[in-house]
Amino acid sequence: MDESDERRADDKNGESARPKPGTEETTSPPAGERTPDNSGKDRHRDGSGGGLLMGRPFGVPVYVAPSWFLVAALITWVFGGQLDLVLPELGAARYLVSLFFAVAFYASVLVHELAHTVAALRFKLPVRRIQLQFFGGVSEIEKETETPGREFVLAFVGPLLSLALAGIFYVAMDLVTAGTVPGVLLAGLMISNLIVAAFNLLPGLPLDGGRMLRAVIWKITGNPMTGTVAAAWVGRGLAVAVLIGLPLLTHTGALGNKTEDITGMDTVLDALLAAILAAIIWTGAGNSLRMARLRQHLPDLRARSLTRRAVPVESATPLSEALRRANEAGARALVVVDGHGNPTAVVRETAIVGVPEHRRPWVAVSGLAADLTDDMRIPAELAGEALLDRLRAAPATEYLVIEESGEIYGVLSTADVERAFVKAMARPQ
Repeated sequence: MDESDERRADDKNGESARPKPGTEETTSPPAGERTPDNSGKDRHRDGSGGGLLMGRPFGVPVYVAPSWFLVAALITWVFGGQLDLVLPELGAARYLVSLFFAVAFYASVLVHELAHTVAALRFKLPVRRIQLQFFGGVSEIEKETETPGREFVLAFVGPLLSLALAGIFYVAMDLVTAGTVPGVLLAGLMISNLIVAAFNLLPGLPLDGGRMLRAVIWKITGNPMTGTVAAAWVGRGLAVAVLIGLPLLTHTGALGNKTEDITGMDTVLDALLAAILAAIIWTGAGNSLRMARLRQHLPDLRARSLTRRAVPVESATPLSEALRRANEAGARALVVVDGHGNPTAVVRETAIVGVPEHRRPWVAVSGLAADLTDDMRIPAELAGEALLDRLRAAPATEYLVIEESGEIYGVLSTADVERAFVKAMARPQ
């Protein structure tokens, strides 16, 4: 561990400037979870921080994001205006009916997402949470399916349930009187579920239809990455089509509206809606590409290959002497051991750099070390998602890497893991 190298490393990768593995960075791995366990991991793994907890069907937490309340208010306002045309006798009560419609519609969206969740659990894929949010919902499934067939089924069950709900509401319309509050509500729910199903069946990521397209291409080519790239670019094409096509459809009467009734406010709202939908689809397609590329490179992260060679030193050893031993041995890390040679702590790299060279003969390594916990002992054979999950379980800057026999193999630095990950992500496909 050359002292000048340490100083340069600290300048470039100072602890305060580094994102830790698992944080919500653009290059951080999503596998398992995005924030460390203990205080941070549990907050995201169980979905807290995602809004208001509504329940845990099938053991999966369901959250309503703050953005849902904005959309619910918008639906209440718009649907209330439509009700005033159909049932003017309702008066102000039409907004209560509209609010009921908004809640019932998102209950239908929840059923859609539960279909994905049940299928994922059936395939033994962990589901972190379901979140109802702006423009729908999302089931956060932590792992990819193993086969294209399962991928297709997992994607298709959501729109299938939405179609089934539309059918149920259509049948129920025969049981009530047309032009009444129940009739209007059932008709609205039938149409909205048809729209949800049709929209999600569009063949581009991140929509369910895009995942189905990905599964088909995966099956044909035998390469999931090929399917992801194709479906993601189709998704980006859909985003452009929505941005341009949706306002044109509404202004040409193609959706059944009368062009003479279209106002300037309608034009602005249509353009805004198209822009929001296009942005969601485009961003989702890009994220799908990034996540697929990320998972492709996860196996490149191996504890054994990333570990720094370490030398054992006793707690009272002066830092200068410890560094001399490390340089002689060609090592880049220090492990504090007790009188029996058992490791008790790992000397932090950033703490070493913070000690001026003239003071190093007078500073014991024990004052610069982080005590080892069981979670900070990493098996040398860990790799990929298993390695990242283990690091998230105990946030630290350094970990002790050990062999199966219990012998010290070296020290793993989170900075080295991050650099290796960024380097792997930068390689051409």
